[in-house]
Amino acid sequence: MTNDPPVPPWQMDWTVEARQAFDSMPADGQQLVLAARAELINVLDPYYRGIDADIMLPHWITIRPLASTSPGGPHIADLAGGRGWLIYTFIRRHAEPQITVTDAFWA
Repeated sequence: MTNDPPVPPWQMDWTVEARQAFDSMPADGQQLVLAARAELINVLDPYYRGIDADIMLPHWITIRPLASTSPGGPHIADLAGGRGWLIYTFIRRHAEPQITVTDAFWA
């Protein structure tokens, strides 16, 4: 047993509604969402905090807080210039840190 803080890859879970939305997306939307998922679960801080923190992300994804007054709350990953998005929350607990997707959309 170690007291080291947990590191990626993070677990990701989906609400039933978000999973249903993902399952009903066309294949191209699902591929982009899965690519965004890979980015989120493998980064040290899925909230990409700080100035230009998301500069290393692919050009088709941007991360920002859902509400500017709650920088530690839910975040939105805008995909493909607004064609789709994932809304998620990252819970950094010592045992089993997890990203929870609460909404998924693709137009």
